[in-house]
Amino acid sequence: MDTPQNTALTRALTELPGPLPARGVIHIAIRHTDRFTVVGNDLAQHPGLSTTAVGFAVRIQSLPQGTEIGIKALAARFPEGEKLIAAALRELEAHGYLQRARTRLPNGRIVTRTVFCNQPAALLRPRAAAPPPQLPPAALPITTPAPAPEPTAKPEASPEPDPARDPQPEPTPDPVATPDPPAPLATPPQATAPPFVRLVPPPTAPKPPRPPLPRPRELTPELERISTALLSDLRHHAPQFTLSEEHVRELVPGVAAWLERDTHPDTIRHTLTTNAPEPVNYPYQFVKHRLTVLLPPPLPGAHDLTPPPARRNPVTPFQTCDGCERAFRAPTPGHCRDCRNEVAYAQAAA
Repeated sequence: MDTPQNTALTRALTELPGPLPARGVIHIAIRHTDRFTVVGNDLAQHPGLSTTAVGFAVRIQSLPQGTEIGIKALAARFPEGEKLIAAALRELEAHGYLQRARTRLPNGRIVTRTVFCNQPAALLRPRAAAPPPQLPPAALPITTPAPAPEPTAKPEASPEPDPARDPQPEPTPDPVATPDPPAPLATPPQATAPPFVRLVPPPTAPKPPRPPLPRPRELTPELERISTALLSDLRHHAPQFTLSEEHVRELVPGVAAWLERDTHPDTIRHTLTTNAPEPVNYPYQFVKHRLTVLLPPPLPGAHDLTPPPARRNPVTPFQTCDGCERAFRAPTPGHCRDCRNEVAYAQAAA
């Protein structure tokens, strides 16, 4: 008696036309008149998308234009966490439904522009050529068919017209001099279809090649021994970094390049095993990536760390004047300025 009964749903079920299926879902479709979004079956029944990704695609499609749909914005709007939302957005981006690109605004600010397409497969099909523009009826030329020439009859003799009584007949144009009707306007040629531009990159687009594993200038037996021991000992510090013997041999040159640059083995071990994802599905690829990307630069030499010599301005030494024995600055001995001036005045007066 306390369980509520949905009688409206039961009544609507009895009003469905035709026999109902014995099992499976039964749809009661009520036509929407407002606040609805059209979702295609290519999205709702996509075999490669998870239910979470399909749900977020429907929610994004129902949002108005210009709504923020970043990871943090969706996490603040919906109860799912950021990791689940990020995984769903990556699925939609991989299948072409979502595209995110960083764009610089006129004021210099960089924002992320998100484009959502409800049917990305339609973008990969070639566009049909646009029909030629139709001229309005007022612009079409009006051509009147020329009247058929009447059969010529033998003229009858008629009395000479009196100019005072009968008006002068209007001169009839010569049928030979009748201008041709204007030619109809030439139909503009059909515009060729623009070249097809792929708006969404295919999921199988080629990726740039990965950088090669670093190698030392000379792989000495000592470097090879230390590198092999370091790689083989990684599983004692992190069990997920268990490498095969073949993988250890392939990664030895990378570790030797680090050791050649005076990197301590403990530093290499800490760099390879710290902040690793859980679990590490491919330890060989993970160690190879970190050895390649995080390779430190060579240590600078002693001459590189020596500061440049201080630049000193040349100092002019003191001299003693030969005339008045006054001290003055000059590069060479001689007379001071006053003595030189007195000698010049005396020579000018003489």
